[in-house]
Amino acid sequence: MEKKLLLGNEAVARGLYEAGVRVVSSYPGTPSTEITEAVSKYEEIYSEWAPNEKVAFEVAIGASFGGARSFCAMKHVGLNVAADPLYTASYIGVNGGMVCAVADDPGMHSSQNEQDSRRHAIAAKVPMLEPSDSQEALDFTKIAYDLSERFDAPFLLRLSTRISHSRSLVTVNDRADMELKPYNRDVMKNVMMPAMARKAHAKVEARNAAITEWADTEAFELGVNREEIFSDEIGVIAAGSTYAYAREALGEKASYLKLGIVNPLPVNAIIEFAKKVKTLYVIEELDDIIETHCIKLGVKVIGREVFPPLGEYNQAIIAKAIRNKENEFAAVDCDVPARPPVLCPGCPHRGLYYALKSLNLYVSGDIGCYTLGAQAPLSMMDTCVCMGASVSALHGYNTARGSEAAKKSIAVIGDSTFIHSGITGLIDIVYNKGISTVIVLDNSITGMTGHQNNPLNGKTIKGDPTTAVDLEALAKAIGINRVVVVDPFDIKGTKAAVEAELQAEEPSLVISRRPCALLKSVKHEPALTVD
Repeated sequence: MEKKLLLGNEAVARGLYEAGVRVVSSYPGTPSTEITEAVSKYEEIYSEWAPNEKVAFEVAIGASFGGARSFCAMKHVGLNVAADPLYTASYIGVNGGMVCAVADDPGMHSSQNEQDSRRHAIAAKVPMLEPSDSQEALDFTKIAYDLSERFDAPFLLRLSTRISHSRSLVTVNDRADMELKPYNRDVMKNVMMPAMARKAHAKVEARNAAITEWADTEAFELGVNREEIFSDEIGVIAAGSTYAYAREALGEKASYLKLGIVNPLPVNAIIEFAKKVKTLYVIEELDDIIETHCIKLGVKVIGREVFPPLGEYNQAIIAKAIRNKENEFAAVDCDVPARPPVLCPGCPHRGLYYALKSLNLYVSGDIGCYTLGAQAPLSMMDTCVCMGASVSALHGYNTARGSEAAKKSIAVIGDSTFIHSGITGLIDIVYNKGISTVIVLDNSITGMTGHQNNPLNGKTIKGDPTTAVDLEALAKAIGINRVVVVDPFDIKGTKAAVEAELQAEEPSLVISRRPCALLKSVKHEPALTVD
C-alpha cells in the first residue's frame, strides 16, 4: 500500500480506478472538475466531456445498463440539469454500479447560488454518501459501487468546495478487476411507462427502508458512520466538512455522531446517541435536513437556533456558537480589501465588451468567464440566470418590449455554454419568429473551469483530434440566415457588425472568435505601455 497527498477530487478519481469503473462522462463545473481531469489520466477508464450534465448522466446510466461500473460528476447547479434522468434512474436502478458525484459550493466561491444537493437525493429517493476528507472520498466512492449493485440503485456522492479542493493523505490500492455484468433484457425493470413505474415506486420505498437499516447497522461496521464518545455534556451530529470543523473547534469537549450516509439517515443510531449527551447540536451547511430528521424522531437538538442557514462554516463559527469563544481560530488586525475576479489581461471578451459599450445595449448574460464583464468599469451585463438562459431570456425580453427594444439588446454566451444549453434557445427564437441578436463568445475553450476542451474546438478530453461542431453551419441549419464572424480585437469592425445585425428584421448570430489569452498556443504581441 502506498500513501499519496491528494485533493478530495483526485481521491474520488482514485476510488473510481480502484473500484473498477469503466466509463466516466462529465461536464466541467467548479468545484467538481478535477475529478474527471484526474480520471482521464487512467488509461483503464474511458472518460469524456459531455455537452452538458444531463447527457453525462444519461451516458453513465446507459453504461450501467450495459453492465459496466460508471460515473458522472457535476457541480450542484449541474444536478438541476441532470435531474430529469436522475429521478427516473432511481426507479429503474442499475445493472453495473453507478455513482454520480455532485459538488456543492457553500459560500458561493464560484457559483450563482447556494444549493443543498441533499434535497435532490431526498426528492429522487436516491441514497447519498458524504465524505469528510480525501481518504473518505476514496473509500466512500468504492463503497458506493458495492452498495449500488447490492441495493439496485444509483448512488450520489456529495462533496463540497472545501472537501473537493483540500488535500490530505490517502492510502491507495490496486484496481479491482470488475468484469462486465451480463445484459438481460427486462422491459418491466428498465422501461418506465406508468404501469412499470407504479411497481418501481413501491420497490424504491422498500429499498430506502433497507438502506435505512443498513445506515443503522452495517454503516457503523464499515466506518461510514461512527460514534466518538468523549463527553456526556455536549454531543454533535455532523457530516462532511462540518464534522472536521467541529472536531477541531471542540476537540474532546464534545462527543460526535459522524454521519457518512446523509440519505437516508439512520434512525436508531441517532436516538441512542442522543441519550448519551445532555445537549445535542446538529451542525450542517446550508439546509436543516439532519435537524429536521431529528425533530421528526422526537430528538431535541440545537441547530438553526445558533448556526446560520447560509454560507460556509468554519471552526470559529462553531466555537462561538457552542463555546462562546470569539476569534479563537481566525482573527486579523486589519481590514483585508476585497479582490474580486476580473477578466484577464488580453481577454478577447474584454475587446468585445469595449467595442459595444458605447452602444448602450441591454445585455442578457450567461455563465462563464465573460460574466465578469458585468463588473465596472465594463458594466456590460444586465441579467444572468443560468447556463443557456441568456438566449431564451433575450427572446422573452424582446417579446415583452417589442421590436424597438430588440434593436438595442443582445445576448452573450460562451462557446461551451452555447453547446451546453444555448442551442435550444436559439431554435426557439427562429421557430417563434423572433428578431433577437445573439453573440457567441468563442474563445476555443471552456475557460472559467480551467481550460477543458469542448465540442466546438475539435479536441477530446485527452487532447486528441475529433470532429468539431461547425457553428456557422449549425446556425444556418436551424434557420439563422444572418451569421457574422468578428474578431473582438478589431474594435471598429466588431462594433459596426453588431450595429448592422441589430437593425435586421430577423434573428442573427454574431460569432466573436478569438482564442483565450491564456492558451499556450496563443502568441502575444509585445505588451503596450500606458503614458
